[in-house]
Amino acid sequence: MGFFHAGNMSFVISLIPVVTMVAMFFILNGSMKIADSIACMLYIDILVGPMFQLIELFEQIQESIAGYQRFLEILEIKPEIVDSANAIELKKVAGDVSFENVSFHYNKSEKNILTELNLHIKAGEYVALIGSSGIGKSTLCSLIPRFYEVQSGKIAIDGVDIREIKIKNLRDNIGFVQQDVYLFSGTIRENIRYGKENATEEEIIAAAKNAMMHDFIVNFSDGYDTNIGQRGLKLSGGQKQRLAIARVFLKNPGILIFDEATSSLDVESERCVQRSLEKLAINRTTIVIAHRLSTIKKAKRILVLTQNGIAEDGTHDELISKNGVYAELYKLL
Repeated sequence: MGFFHAGNMSFVISLIPVVTMVAMFFILNGSMKIADSIACMLYIDILVGPMFQLIELFEQIQESIAGYQRFLEILEIKPEIVDSANAIELKKVAGDVSFENVSFHYNKSEKNILTELNLHIKAGEYVALIGSSGIGKSTLCSLIPRFYEVQSGKIAIDGVDIREIKIKNLRDNIGFVQQDVYLFSGTIRENIRYGKENATEEEIIAAAKNAMMHDFIVNFSDGYDTNIGQRGLKLSGGQKQRLAIARVFLKNPGILIFDEATSSLDVESERCVQRSLEKLAINRTTIVIAHRLSTIKKAKRILVLTQNGIAEDGTHDELISKNGVYAELYKLL
């Protein structure tokens, strides 16, 4: 296997013009007939062609071995966040979310992203979370489904500490719609069903209709069996976002988190996605990380996150009248 190395392949390739020049030399000196020269070149091609194929094959084998070893290493990694010994399952989540003196940092050597944060979001509330870039908005939302563990304090859903809830049950009751939607290489049906593995055909179509994507799906020649390509290559940005929303409709969680879900879309696509999001948010606790004015103004409650925690809390008009942090951020939007 050592012979079929990239360096050896380069060496073999470099021999071809040398052999060709030698053959031409003998032809010009009359030492080799043209027919013999052509036969020699054909023999070289017959010899070198399979060698290139073997070299490429062994390179693929070596890359596959390295990838497989890395795959096994990932499988052997034990998750840091696991269920507690007496973890319970919530039967029906109303969506009351509270942060009590929550502090969090990614690395011990770094300062806290959140420090003794206190926040209460009532069940069914539509809340917009704004703040300067890097202040911890996405981090705050990522703590609710326990993507990270708080260093101190407590986060509770319907009065139950999330550390006492089974992780799968907790995450089944939280729907995420992010700016960067991850789609799998497969059909539209398969990607929607990712929200609920045992969903029926009727449920999938109903979710697509709620996400306002059924009409463009049926216009595809293969309909719901249309292959969308790697990471949804064949779909537009707005179509990808609506597919992600259809997943959440299918999942039917009690808590929704929209992390800048429309920030990368054009105006027309944003309107379509915004209508889908508004429909999805009805009677659900909704937290929106917002950068667009349309999203902020429609929120019944706006939270302004700063290094000191929640600096301001109120409606758009109330916060504008205060002429504080929100008013300054609003002028920049």
